Amino acid sequence: MQTPAAVDYVRATSVANAIALLNEHGEDARLLAGGHSLLPMMKLRLARPDILIDINDLDELRGIRVEGDELVLGAMVTHAEVLSSPILAEHYAIFREAEKVIADPIVRNKGTVGGSMCQADPSEDLSAVGAALKGSVVIQNATGTRTVPLREFHEGPYETKVADGEILTEVRFPIRPRAGSAYEKVERRVGDWPVCSAGAYVVVSGGVVTDVGIGLTAVGAEHFCAPEAEAFLIGKAPSEENLAAAAQLAADSCSPNADQRGPADYKQHLAMELTLRALRRAAASSQGA
Repeated sequence: MQTPAAVDYVRATSVANAIALLNEHGEDARLLAGGHSLLPMMKLRLARPDILIDINDLDELRGIRVEGDELVLGAMVTHAEVLSSPILAEHYAIFREAEKVIADPIVRNKGTVGGSMCQADPSEDLSAVGAALKGSVVIQNATGTRTVPLREFHEGPYETKVADGEILTEVRFPIRPRAGSAYEKVERRVGDWPVCSAGAYVVVSGGVVTDVGIGLTAVGAEHFCAPEAEAFLIGKAPSEENLAAAAQLAADSCSPNADQRGPADYKQHLAMELTLRALRRAAASSQGA
């Protein structure tokens, strides 16, 4: 059985304490939240921190709330809490639809929103949701906080804007009246990483699309989004023809890799088809609101 290398362990008592510990131990320290990504990497010796800083006691990183015109999720909110949240479901169906197909109940009960975002896996479902909804993250360090749009947060596979000595504390999403949203995923088996996933929100007003966001994962979409496809739809009727053209633009912007989940051309076809399905359902929901 694979086991991780020896590691020291400490429980943080506050966000400020966790940041102080990160600065004290430098690049040899890692934060421990749900641990579903970090611990397997440690067992494989792909990650070998000298110390784990457990942030599970930090209630200041928990909770889902409405603040002004934004939905605010603490970094330690679990997938299960996102799935069951009436606040999130009231504004965006995409949250519940995505969470239902993320992993399994065991993972969802411990895995966290902040952990998923910071892992920056190129096949991460919540990254596609965040990009589609054009959310932002709040990052805290010893001197204060800064806000980074989610479409700029991921710098590459497993790389984010979170620097040494910093913690992601919140994820924020704008509230959009009359927005419909949807999430579509194809996976090899239940709970698996996606072969391709696509999510979207659409606002239809006066018979035309006035606002739209598209998120894609597992198919090499830069920053998990498709801005050219979004720009194409603005001001146009949400007809099948226009939605299909936008979906094709989204697929064309992807650069999927062939792997055990399928060849590149299959994944690109899925990107088009799943984007179309998500846009179609989101537009219908907006018009029915």
